[in-house]
Amino acid sequence: MLPMVAVFFLFAWWPILRSVLLGFQHTNLVDPPEWAGLDNFAALLADPLLWITVRNTVWFVLLALLFGFPVPIVLAVVMSELRKLGGLFRVLVYLPVAVPPVVAVLMWKWFYDPDHGLFNQALGVLGLGPYPWLQDTATAMPSLVLEATWAAAGSTVLIYLAALSSVPGELYEAAEIDGASIGRRVWHVTLPHLRGVLLIMLLLQIIGTFRIFTEPFVLTDGGPEDSTVTILLLIYRYAFIYGDYGTAAALGVLLAVALGVISAVYLRLTRKWSSV
Repeated sequence: MLPMVAVFFLFAWWPILRSVLLGFQHTNLVDPPEWAGLDNFAALLADPLLWITVRNTVWFVLLALLFGFPVPIVLAVVMSELRKLGGLFRVLVYLPVAVPPVVAVLMWKWFYDPDHGLFNQALGVLGLGPYPWLQDTATAMPSLVLEATWAAAGSTVLIYLAALSSVPGELYEAAEIDGASIGRRVWHVTLPHLRGVLLIMLLLQIIGTFRIFTEPFVLTDGGPEDSTVTILLLIYRYAFIYGDYGTAAALGVLLAVALGVISAVYLRLTRKWSSV
């Protein structure tokens, strides 16, 4: 196992340790670094854009959980009830995952185009719009959530379908004999058996949505009026636009610590419920 451990340390743990070290240095990655202590963290906390970024990221996480978390569950349950076209729907649902992320985001950027986009053209047939999807501070973030949900739902649906296959079929048969509707079968049979998977997927989605980058970077570049600047996009700006690698690393460290605390609290709160 030694070669595998060495490779894992080189490409996983060493970059993490190096990033933590950079958070306490002033460096341009060319000249010798200077020790900065907590200066990078102090400058970061004094930046008013940081708190705007945190608010935007939390808003994205809440919207993604509100709309993006139930959608794969509903799709998986509906597809599990299909008998003839289940395989076709599995392919269609997973298809967005096979599209390269940047290609998918560029495609949706055309969908959102206020003049010639697919959405405004379709709504124009109904006499609605046009709407400034990405150009308005009120609709820009929900538009990002919609694209991110479409792009990521496929893999989650397959995980839920795999979990649904482990539910004993006789439970559904007994529920049908007792006259239970589809809704009651889902509530009393399906969801209790998916409890552990749901908890893990919810935690993974929380972590993943806090690390959103591609959508705001390609679709809006943080606009309009910094309404879609996320934490990872701010890290990118610090490092590759401002050349302030120390502050970028400091923000990365703070994000990692925050996600670690959120994960620990989440696992603590859900430990008893997941073991029932």
